[in-house]
Amino acid sequence: MKPESKPSRPFFSSGPCAKRPGWSHAVLENALVGRSHRAKPAKARIQAVIEKSKSVLGIPEDYLCGIVPASDTGAVEMAVWTLLGERGADLCAWESFGSGWVTDALKQLKLENTTLHEADYGKLPDLGKINFSNDLVFTYNGTTSGVRVPNLDWIPDDREGLTICDATSAVFAMDLDYSKLDVVTWSWQKVMGGEGAHGMIVLGPRAVARLESYTPAWPLPKIFRLTKGGKLIKGIFDGATINTISMLCIEDALDGLRWAESIGGLPALLERSANNLKAIADWVEKTDWIDFLAEDPATRSNTSICLKITADWYEALPAEEQAAKAKLWVKLLDEAGVGFDFGSYRDAPAGIRIWGGATVDTADIEALLPWLEWGFAQIKD
Repeated sequence: MKPESKPSRPFFSSGPCAKRPGWSHAVLENALVGRSHRAKPAKARIQAVIEKSKSVLGIPEDYLCGIVPASDTGAVEMAVWTLLGERGADLCAWESFGSGWVTDALKQLKLENTTLHEADYGKLPDLGKINFSNDLVFTYNGTTSGVRVPNLDWIPDDREGLTICDATSAVFAMDLDYSKLDVVTWSWQKVMGGEGAHGMIVLGPRAVARLESYTPAWPLPKIFRLTKGGKLIKGIFDGATINTISMLCIEDALDGLRWAESIGGLPALLERSANNLKAIADWVEKTDWIDFLAEDPATRSNTSICLKITADWYEALPAEEQAAKAKLWVKLLDEAGVGFDFGSYRDAPAGIRIWGGATVDTADIEALLPWLEWGFAQIKD
């Protein structure tokens, strides 16, 4: 029997993610469209996104925050291309996006003194083996694997190298210790449910010092340049973006930040994501054919919640048939209008990935779960 109730907002994509509760196009009515992004009022709104982001997240005063091109990908690329090469680098990868940064370092920049720390989907590498005399590049939360670092206690305060953290599906949903991070990046389209195309980068004092004392051996395209004449381009962190920015996206990002403030700021955002994970964890606990992809409960993501099918009949199938069954499962719920875009990432093991970030209501997660059971019963036949 099909369940009777449906999620009010059946949006469970891991990016772009669900808009905040109550969102409508009306929030964009006052966007400064048709105005130069260099105009004083437009620049003020850009700066408001920067300042509210720092305020909601509790980013230290001496850390700089700016808006950069090309979503989180552009922000990470900017950090990797401008900061690496001064010393050796330790590179972590346990899912697709982390592997992408490894490719940049090894195949594009061709860095020589590197150490790779890899793990299969569902696991973390041994973080105790990282050499902090080197620079470190890692993702806080593996968006395609549902595996996150449990905390940042493994990063020493007296490290010599820089820590560069891709935190795009972690910020606003996980409590980051910024004192352990020298560079942090994210995009609006994840936990805050904003629009794509623009990324954010946070630079700690140690990263700024590196930028002003080190020049990479390779050429840098304009959209990666953070310095001029050996000095930081401070305008980037005061609303003077590197290139033209969408004022519609700015207005939408501001709306999300105002919503976050209205519900209680970062503690409320963390609680909403934690509640979403708990709803799924409680269901997994009592369901014998499903489990988390993350093997250690301490590493389970509360945003990109990745699940694998463990039923005996399913595991007996060839990999191609497993993938086809999982896709059919997702398709059935899509056609029923109860859950959109929650299939596993294309490079990840077959299964499902339910976004549980702060803009998703726990009631919608709870309404989805009986439909998952219904859909699974259909693919078993």
